[in-house]
Amino acid sequence: MLPAWVAEMDYAVAPPVVEALHEAVAAGVTGYPAAPADGGELGTAYAGFAARRFGHRVDPSWVLPVVDVTAGARFVIDVLSEQAPVVMTLPGYPPLISLPDITGRPRVDLVVDPDAERAELDLDQLDRLLAAGARTVLLTQPHNPWGRVFARAELEGVRDVVRRHGARVVADEIHAPLVLPGAPTPHVPYLSLDGTHDHAVAVVAASKAFNTAGLRCAQVVVPDPEARRRLRAAPMARNDSWSSLGAVGAVAAYTHGDAWLDALVARLGDQRDLLERLLAEHLPEARMRRVEATYLAWVDLRGYGHADPAAVALARGRVRLAPGGDYHPGLPGHVRLNFATSPERLTAVVERLASALRTDPRPGAVTSE
Repeated sequence: MLPAWVAEMDYAVAPPVVEALHEAVAAGVTGYPAAPADGGELGTAYAGFAARRFGHRVDPSWVLPVVDVTAGARFVIDVLSEQAPVVMTLPGYPPLISLPDITGRPRVDLVVDPDAERAELDLDQLDRLLAAGARTVLLTQPHNPWGRVFARAELEGVRDVVRRHGARVVADEIHAPLVLPGAPTPHVPYLSLDGTHDHAVAVVAASKAFNTAGLRCAQVVVPDPEARRRLRAAPMARNDSWSSLGAVGAVAAYTHGDAWLDALVARLGDQRDLLERLLAEHLPEARMRRVEATYLAWVDLRGYGHADPAAVALARGRVRLAPGGDYHPGLPGHVRLNFATSPERLTAVVERLASALRTDPRPGAVTSE
């Protein structure tokens, strides 16, 4: 079975991260982590990275460690958000989709039309949801699974709607370092916009860009002093403990990983382009908006007549993809495909997928398997 579903890369870990981890283990850095009040080495490392990569000035004291991005978003909603509905964009990352329920808040969906030429946020729809009582917006940007990089004007539109209703933004920006060649806009951190510090936090990590998810250390960027105070004062059990080695790895990635990251982004751009060619050749009825960021493609396979093409691909082609229904409940015919692998394996993935889907006796009908 070829795995093309989970959001991890088939690439080796960056040498500066490996070296730092070896040194830390040799020095016995395997105990409980500490959370310095001023952001510490982790905050300084992230601030330098944000300045170099995004032109964003971050005060190291704004940076609080958390175990991962999903847990960080949950922690922020638990502590800072009102007991009111949470807006979730659909399609969306499944663990984030579950956060409103986990935190005891209703979820309301900001749905993107699957047939739209470009996945864009419907600000009128967002305005209606907030007018109806929602008070937190979970904003994933760059977006997973759309692969979109939101332009500054789009984000300013979100900010203006949110401020009009006195709501809060929790920005998941874990894919920020992975904007691919040819994207129409660079990544714009939400907190870099004027007028956002009083109502927003960002949740970031080195883990996606540097393939270190198992090290367990993300960061919440909190510029508002009162919000920082409330998060720091929360009971320890509310913020799952991050890893000391995760902090070591993140510092090394943020401080010494730029050259490796540049090479990775170039490789991912090549893989994205290869995927476009493979789909055109083997699955001409597939529809995929051009991936602007991430290494995850959102592929519309409704033209091949299967409600759950991921199940068909696994059963008939022995290739595992992420089912689209996990990202947009009720939406048939979509998959998320991870292309962060070798050209040879990506080619095999698409060839197996094409063989599996083309065996259906009714290619024009949506089935229910």
